[in-house]
Amino acid sequence: MLTVTPDIIIDDRELEETFVHASGPGGQNVNKVATAVQLRFNLQNSHSLSDSVRDRLRHLAGKRLTVDGILIIDAHRFRTRERNRQDARERLIALIQRAIKPPKVRKPTYPSKAVKQRRLDNKRHRSMQKLSRSVKPQVDE
Repeated sequence: MLTVTPDIIIDDRELEETFVHASGPGGQNVNKVATAVQLRFNLQNSHSLSDSVRDRLRHLAGKRLTVDGILIIDAHRFRTRERNRQDARERLIALIQRAIKPPKVRKPTYPSKAVKQRRLDNKRHRSMQKLSRSVKPQVDE
């Protein structure tokens, strides 16, 4: 069981872990022991998540989500299989927790009169400053 929140608990049967050879640290075991973890979570058919959370998670997953709706998390930061397995599960929990929070609705605001006036005063000041730099020669006729 993978506990995301007290309300959301993902059953281990919904997760599939495969172990593959990892590049990177590992010493002599790097080519002999499969320590990297590919954690697969079938987002499309998961009964643990609500529809709104599933939609936000689909958006957050990006390229980690396959066409079939399977979320794949690769973990190969550590040398041991168990630590990589734990890392993949932690990353899945973090991703789901981000998807739980609905995005803030932006409330449109309008600039105040003082801000508009300050902007126009600054524009006028810059214009006069640039105008004073260009001295036009007086032609006497």
